[in-house]
Amino acid sequence: MERIKLQLPDTFSFSTEMKIRITDMNYGGHVGNDRFLALLQEARADYLQSIGYSELDVEGVGLIMRDAAIEFKKELHYGNIIQIDVSIAGVDAMGFDIFYKIFIKEGNDLTLSATAKTGMLCYNYALKKLAPIPAKALEKFGS
Repeated sequence: MERIKLQLPDTFSFSTEMKIRITDMNYGGHVGNDRFLALLQEARADYLQSIGYSELDVEGVGLIMRDAAIEFKKELHYGNIIQIDVSIAGVDAMGFDIFYKIFIKEGNDLTLSATAKTGMLCYNYALKKLAPIPAKALEKFGS
């Protein structure tokens, strides 16, 4: 069986922390795969907020997710403190990729739990169509 292998960027410009909640757990006693996408969304929202944006307003356009990929490395459990590092790469006229590294944080030690990527497109919700990335957003993304 072929496996996903993400090519991560060399640098990650943003980092956020959160605690795994009981509602993140599945019947297997660890964070469910569906909840990983929710954790990525939380990290993405934190990143966007840090540069003055939201998923519904990036210089007047919104964002929609085109695709997602996750490479699971180590289970997450209730009460874990996690650190999610975020980086933008793969920018084109209409969208970009956001890469994530999810770590379990224990004191100063970080253990990799997962890597992930979400492909994001700029979207005009009023017109219900794709929109180009605003130039000012490209500056803030570092592209």
